[in-house]
Amino acid sequence: MGIVNLTDDSFFAGSRFLGKDGSFDPGLFLSRVASMRSEGADIIDLGACSTRPGSESVSEEEEWLRLKPALDLLAREDPGVDISVDTFRPGIVTRAFDTIGPFIVNDVSGGSDAMWKLVGGKGLTYVAMHTRGTPKDMQDLTDYDDVVSSVKSFFDGISETADAFGVKDWILDPGFGFAKTVEQNWRILRELSVFKEFGRPLLAGLSRKSFLYRPLGITPAEALPATCAANLVALQNGADILRVHDVAAARQTVEVYRQALIR
Repeated sequence: MGIVNLTDDSFFAGSRFLGKDGSFDPGLFLSRVASMRSEGADIIDLGACSTRPGSESVSEEEEWLRLKPALDLLAREDPGVDISVDTFRPGIVTRAFDTIGPFIVNDVSGGSDAMWKLVGGKGLTYVAMHTRGTPKDMQDLTDYDDVVSSVKSFFDGISETADAFGVKDWILDPGFGFAKTVEQNWRILRELSVFKEFGRPLLAGLSRKSFLYRPLGITPAEALPATCAANLVALQNGADILRVHDVAAARQTVEVYRQALIR
């Protein structure tokens, strides 16, 4: 899953794809999507409202003004591409569906009743991410006695909610970097395989996250090697989808992992 942010404040500058004046740049956008596709991206993840911890959300109208031209362009120029939309707003999901038809909803909020009803009614695939709070207040929390058990309990509830609203296809994202300490993130990564019991695809969103780069004393721009190493651990522990900024590097990591399994 290749990340394309239609924002001006996402934490990694290399993932931002607005023009210099903050407006949508069709050429830049299409070039980036084509590059990701040629490098091996299976899904293009579009985000028009930053959800990094501590960020301020833009309005729904601003989010849609950023997202709509990208969706229109892909529908016209690359209709076969699989798209996920990174949003927590049911209104954005409705507008996007009316524009391009079915897509994957990538929701960092853990879902509202309105979102679950909408996703179930339209038969969309849903990425359910573990989190607590809003992007603005998603700071590291230390009050988990057992972070893995807490996250598992969260997904027990998600599983029941999905069944109640008729959501057949959902993906489990443990929410690396959201409301977790450095050690809690590492513990979830080490024990990722325990979430296979839910029988759902596991998504690992590790790319250039702060729990990787801060202990090393480096910046997000310098964290590609750390990301590749963490992605390999995630694959070894059961990850099915890697959400990344650097598709070519992630594809190489996947291929090396696969080669290592051949006997």
